[in-house]
Amino acid sequence: MADQYAHSGDNKRPTEIPALRWEEPPEGPVLVLLDQTRLPAEEVELVCTDAPALVEAIRSLAVRGAPLLGVAGAYGVALAAVRGYDVDDAAAALESARPTAVNLAVGVRRAHSAHRAVLARGGDARQAAGAALAAARQLHREDAEASSRMAEHGLALLDELLPGGGHRILTHCNTGSLVSGGEGTAFAVALAAHRVGRLRRLWVDETRPLLQGARLTAYEAARSGMAYTLLTDNAAGSLFAAGEVDAVLVGADRIAADGSVANKVGSYPLAVLARYHHVPFIVVAPVTTVDLRTPDGASIEVEQRPGHEVTEVTAPQVPMAGTEAGGGIPVAPLGTQAYNPAFDVTPPELVTAIVTEEGAVSPVTAEALATLCARSRQVTMS
Repeated sequence: MADQYAHSGDNKRPTEIPALRWEEPPEGPVLVLLDQTRLPAEEVELVCTDAPALVEAIRSLAVRGAPLLGVAGAYGVALAAVRGYDVDDAAAALESARPTAVNLAVGVRRAHSAHRAVLARGGDARQAAGAALAAARQLHREDAEASSRMAEHGLALLDELLPGGGHRILTHCNTGSLVSGGEGTAFAVALAAHRVGRLRRLWVDETRPLLQGARLTAYEAARSGMAYTLLTDNAAGSLFAAGEVDAVLVGADRIAADGSVANKVGSYPLAVLARYHHVPFIVVAPVTTVDLRTPDGASIEVEQRPGHEVTEVTAPQVPMAGTEAGGGIPVAPLGTQAYNPAFDVTPPELVTAIVTEEGAVSPVTAEALATLCARSRQVTMS
């Protein structure tokens, strides 16, 4: 079950408004989410008391972004365990809530494995629930630490590729503190550049059809005092042609073993534009986003979103009387079919570098990614 209540976020920076947190009120543990569908007009929190409520929050994009979905999935398993629900059912439902974002499955499996390991050793349900919660909290901490290291590595790469500062960075979708236990992935790199005075301009793609750039990235950039400009997705080409883009920074929802990158739809056209205009196209994502079990881009399952997201214009934070399930204003004739993939896939030859908490991979090859993941496993085990 989920309840919601509004609170004021005035005079707070994005990193002071947690996108997700675990709380234990007298009536029982809950997972509290900042409802991202209501931003930027108002800051409203969803309170999830069970896994089905969290699954709905994930599918509706109230909570989103690859790293944070992993953390949310782990907490969802813990929530089911602590409250005495069927943990196997909860894990299965959570893992399938969004098929493209591999971090969600990673987080769910991590907490689920911790839970099952305790039971296999003869522990009781309370001990197993404690293990699942500890795994979720550890993943949350690791994600925050990874965010900081990605920002460091990403800024160093920018300074290497673009000496002299004054970076004009184009980004797509939303990759800041709203998708992470820390300050994000690609946005965290831009924020680091801003803090040391080397960001001249952040170009923010509007990101159709759900406007995560306009609603969320612009929201975070404004609250961080960054110089930013919003543009429609189809204006990016003219921006490149005018020589106004020094680098493209995007996140990722899944990176295949060969280096193919699945990210919010619209990323692949930016990579093509960047290659034509000799502009670095840089992907920033934690190692958990690299899925060595997915061999190539063609093997990535791309989530198809509802057609009404394209055929209607919606202001998610404003209830509209008399509207259908989509909740928006129709902009296409009744019965129009829509093609609405949530992601597209960029081949590795168009990716200048993949930046992770363990360092940057460039050129992007299967061998380099495998080495990176092996090194990350060694660090985790030590």
